Amino acid sequence: MTSSERIAPRIDHRPLPYVGRIIAVAAGKGGVGKSTTTLNLAHALTACGMRVGILDADIYGPSIPRMLGLETRLKPELEDGQLLPPMAHGIRAMSVALIIGGQAAILRGPMITKTLVQMLRLTRWGDAAAPLDILLIDLPPGTGDVPLSLTQNAKLDGAIIVTTPQEVAVMDARKSLESFARLGVPILGVVENMSYFTAPDGSRHALFGEGGGRRLAAEKNVPFLGEIPQHPAYVAACETGSPCPDLTPYHPLAAALVTPAPGTGLAPGTQ
Repeated sequence: MTSSERIAPRIDHRPLPYVGRIIAVAAGKGGVGKSTTTLNLAHALTACGMRVGILDADIYGPSIPRMLGLETRLKPELEDGQLLPPMAHGIRAMSVALIIGGQAAILRGPMITKTLVQMLRLTRWGDAAAPLDILLIDLPPGTGDVPLSLTQNAKLDGAIIVTTPQEVAVMDARKSLESFARLGVPILGVVENMSYFTAPDGSRHALFGEGGGRRLAAEKNVPFLGEIPQHPAYVAACETGSPCPDLTPYHPLAAALVTPAPGTGLAPGTQ
């Protein structure tokens, strides 16, 4: 088959009913705290008075239900052929973990895409009485099927790239950032997670190096949204399904998305 005979990918950018902005949270590699960043951003935006939903698109490693304290043994209710997303702490969520429970998702690429599109488009994220302001999509690490299928099946308002400070993580975050840029998705900025740890005596320790996220943002001329330290409160909140106590409307990640900006309605901020 020649290049001229190849079938172009199907693009479906129809708006999601009663959903305002759609923002992907991505990372080049696993273990950098992408899901916790997504969740904490959702809590911060909810504290700002916004209606927020999370689509857990990490099909193989879904963690959002656990971190929200949602019971995965109870499948989402169906109404008129649509999935009704459960709500915790004011955040609506949909995840494959809510559909299959604790079983492993043994799926090949085409089935992963089908599952993603079904959760995206068959979930009733909002209605006329309570439209959703922002849908955050927690992506799996890397630049594979799910991020590509997402950009084909939803018009994203932007992507946030999460990394840790060390170069081995920044190297993969750079690839994720570049892939979204090539696909025409606005890059809202870079978040550096696990930036440092503050000991009881007040001393600050950079366990994974320093400045990787800030350097990546400067290199790609995108906003640096801030540094998130390692802190036991974050760990405890995710383990118990509770919001982290320091997430307020003034949290830098929340501020990055609240103020309108020309063109996208989004305003990446800096710290």
